[in-house]
Amino acid sequence: MDNESFRRAWLKRTLAALPAGTRILDVGAGECQFKPFCAHLDYTAQDIAQYDGKGDGRGLQTGAWSFAQIDLVCDLLDIPEDRPWHTVLCTEVLEHVPDPAAALAKLTRLVAPGGQVIVTAPFNSLTHFAPYHYATGLSRHFYDWHLTRAGLVVEEMTPNGGWFDAMAQELGRTAQVRGRYSRWPLDPVSFLLAQTARLAMLGLAALDGPRDARRSSELQTFGWHVRARRPA
Repeated sequence: MDNESFRRAWLKRTLAALPAGTRILDVGAGECQFKPFCAHLDYTAQDIAQYDGKGDGRGLQTGAWSFAQIDLVCDLLDIPEDRPWHTVLCTEVLEHVPDPAAALAKLTRLVAPGGQVIVTAPFNSLTHFAPYHYATGLSRHFYDWHLTRAGLVVEEMTPNGGWFDAMAQELGRTAQVRGRYSRWPLDPVSFLLAQTARLAMLGLAALDGPRDARRSSELQTFGWHVRARRPA
């Protein structure tokens, strides 16, 4: 989906800008999908490694999942703090921990002076990876408050699309959701109406400003892309 491709592009640019050879910890790395973007870095992956791809069978599941590339298996809150990292990466993870505020505070304690925390998480998400789905999303004010409180300086807070983008994505799921949660599939007329509305939302999104600066992002966005630095 567009939200994922935009997030990947942002992460690729952001990680490419990190100094070669510096140490990065990928927290909640899962299948390490962003490891290729860190080839120039000293990369370590962490995860609690409990999700099996099937979960409890509810909501959105992946079907299969592998933790074969994880270096450090432990709970996020149990990551040792005796070796600060130049960069701490945590992408699409905070909604899967029971206490996102405590998790974000932990990330700030893991980063070395002069280093940075790079975080993405949904602003609003459907149930996925259940039962490991504890928060539907986090606002920019969540990051502002907690990161500033921890003594970090927020250097970037970029929205991933706006309200029209989010509506277009969900309208695109209409047939899938109808087929799963009703005994009858979506009829052709309803399908056509949903797709027409989706195209209208995409057109309105294009008039709402650049993807990373949609005016309607203050109301709704897929998520916030955040960079915060600990002063040297």
